[in-house]
Amino acid sequence: MRLSTIAGITSAGRVPLEVAYLVIAGGGGGATGNTGASWGAQGGGGGAGGYRNAYASETSGGGAATETPLILTAGVSYTVTVGGGGAGGVGVSVNGTQGSNSVLATITSTGGGRGSTTLTAGGSGGSGGGGGGPNGGSGAGTSGQGKNGGTGVQGGGGGGGGANAVGGTGQGYNVVGLSAHGGVGGNGLASSITGSSVTRAGGGGGSSEFVYAQPGGSGGGGRGSRSNSYISATSGTTNTGSGGGGDDGYALGRNAGSGGSGLVVLRYPDVYTITLGAGLTGTTTTDGTDKVTTITAGSDNVSWS
Repeated sequence: MRLSTIAGITSAGRVPLEVAYLVIAGGGGGATGNTGASWGAQGGGGGAGGYRNAYASETSGGGAATETPLILTAGVSYTVTVGGGGAGGVGVSVNGTQGSNSVLATITSTGGGRGSTTLTAGGSGGSGGGGGGPNGGSGAGTSGQGKNGGTGVQGGGGGGGGANAVGGTGQGYNVVGLSAHGGVGGNGLASSITGSSVTRAGGGGGSSEFVYAQPGGSGGGGRGSRSNSYISATSGTTNTGSGGGGDDGYALGRNAGSGGSGLVVLRYPDVYTITLGAGLTGTTTTDGTDKVTTITAGSDNVSWS
């Protein structure tokens, strides 16, 4: 039923169902390199999942402006999907996997780009994946969702891109041959849509031959490995859409970090009640005159009454 609006109140006696949202896709998995067979061959970090924000005046990914909240209709079902993180590479010279998309009705955030192995460019995605050392190119981010990944160098994989910053390019070997390291993951973005500020969608750090185990970007990006001290890669944090750290592949059985799963947050007037389909996992709280529903897993429909 179409309702006319006068001074912000519908003919049914309620304010419009205006839904602000934060939709973050799953982060990309990091890659493994092949340090044992090729000196300086490193794995890139995974890119963060696409970051789309329509709350207050907060920034969307890649430096984009705040998006426009959705005007939805009570009693109509809308699709919601929370994207999973991409798998990290396992073994020697294995690319990561791109993260999965997250969806709210007509809004789609693109999964984070995979980290890439030796000589291979990072994968494109919401934010781009880091390239493999020694000279893999950067993966491209998606306009309005995230930043590019970093480039791989001899001795260091590129960092995955984050929602707020490009993934770092590593430091190559100096004349002594002991300074090489991967690029840091790009930083994520903070949002207060839930009522408190939380940073999410950081890129994964690239793997290192020497010196540093590079951190992931702020917001949950996984750490890259360091081969000569056996510091392993870590995964992106769950429900942040952050990328997994890259691994050097120095020892058989070493794994790169997986991407963190995504998130869908909905903020709407507290006169409405949301119903989540059985396939979704979520919680609802109240902040001022709004309700906030945070959906952490699954795919199904939502509706309001």
